[in-house]
Amino acid sequence: MMALLHLIIKSVLVLILLKLPLHHSSYLEYAEALAKSIQFFEGQRSGFLPNDQRTNWRANSGLGDGSEVNLDLTGGYYDAGDNVKFGFPMAFTTTMLAWSVIEFGDSMPAGEMRNALVAVRWATDYLLKTVSQLPDRIFVQVGDPHSDHNCWERPEDMDTARTVYTVNAPNPASDVAGETAAALAASSMAFRSSDPGYSQTLLRTAVKAFEFADSNRGAYSDNSDIREGACPYYCDFDGYQDELLWGAAWLRRATQDDSYLNYIQNNGKTLGADDNINEFGWDNKHAGLNVLVSKEVLESKTYSLQSYKSSADSFMCTLVPESDSSHIEYTPGGLIYRPGGSNLQHATTISFLLLAYANYLDRSSQLLNCGGVTVGPSRLHRLAKRQVDYILGENPKGISYMVGYSNYYPQRIHHRGSSIPSIKDHPQFIACKEGSIYFNSSDPNPNVLVGAVVGGPGEDDAYGDDRDDFRKSEPTTYINAPIVGVLAYFAANPNPS
Repeated sequence: MMALLHLIIKSVLVLILLKLPLHHSSYLEYAEALAKSIQFFEGQRSGFLPNDQRTNWRANSGLGDGSEVNLDLTGGYYDAGDNVKFGFPMAFTTTMLAWSVIEFGDSMPAGEMRNALVAVRWATDYLLKTVSQLPDRIFVQVGDPHSDHNCWERPEDMDTARTVYTVNAPNPASDVAGETAAALAASSMAFRSSDPGYSQTLLRTAVKAFEFADSNRGAYSDNSDIREGACPYYCDFDGYQDELLWGAAWLRRATQDDSYLNYIQNNGKTLGADDNINEFGWDNKHAGLNVLVSKEVLESKTYSLQSYKSSADSFMCTLVPESDSSHIEYTPGGLIYRPGGSNLQHATTISFLLLAYANYLDRSSQLLNCGGVTVGPSRLHRLAKRQVDYILGENPKGISYMVGYSNYYPQRIHHRGSSIPSIKDHPQFIACKEGSIYFNSSDPNPNVLVGAVVGGPGEDDAYGDDRDDFRKSEPTTYINAPIVGVLAYFAANPNPS
């Protein structure tokens, strides 16, 4: 009798296991990737590190930042594998982290929600410092990238110039100030329930940052000293107009103030909202702007913004392979591909927009009309899932492009702190050029930058794990920030219908 019962139980377990989808479909796997994607930001921290720092091969750095202008500009994030704090991509990173919390925070385990808010606050505490002297000036960068990129040294050993780049009114900085306004407004929503006082501070400052952006129109790289310092790394190649609309859209969402609604309505044409540019990233906000504003149309019936929704619909249809208007490029293995730069930044931002738009469609019980094809939220979910599963290992090479996730991931990432022995293990100073032996080494990096998503493979799905090939092997904060929200969704919904 006991043997028969044992056999029945075993048979039931086998049937259950057979019905479980394989690969990255279990709650625990997506939840693990989510936790690691958030921990990544600890490895990028500048400033005085807290006692609960989990990425413990890092130590304090940049403690004198801002001293040349008699201001505390410590904190914030190094944007990638270098030791410079670029305000423009950092603000975009912050916006996307906050949007991840706003849109998908309900899907996060409580502990990861706390960790995500800590990651947001590490950025917003710094951004508040950069706009502390408004309406007169904004600080847009700390660190001379030319001397920094001429060295290969740990942030803890940094002895290159920590030049502070400043824009004084009436010189233009609409892009950085507009993105900073968006970041602070979005973050004010993220902190609204857990820290209402901080939330109000963020929102008040976001209003001031937007006023600076709108009053001093132009790109920050129009200033010669900024152009020399920021370019060719983070110039605004696509114009500043989208950041003005983006900042206004986030302030509208955070405040529900009709003045921002009017701004979006009245300035759309002149600021290029009708250009329908199908891109989204630190430099180009158009596709994200259209998705964000579409929420007003779909859920609040604000039909005066219909043109933004039409552009969002058009963008979504380009991502659907069976649509007549599909023109997005995919690698043979199924990864979204756009030429130039680190490719996974496109995959993570577009996946985020797919899920956000699916949420808006779902809540308003609407479908997407892509010519002869009707697309529902579940189709958008599956498109995003294909991208995140590719990143986590379901790709022709079988490699996880998130460092520290699975047993096979990039070992030689283009990242100074990760590639040089930790100051905890090698306390002796390693000078500018002394780090070159680690850069040129074929050995794996000694320090694992947990959760870092690298630039990723090329259009042929090839990846060589080469520290020197920075476009493929360098992680960035703005690749990681959108995937936080994406992973939160799939941790709660591992098998979307």
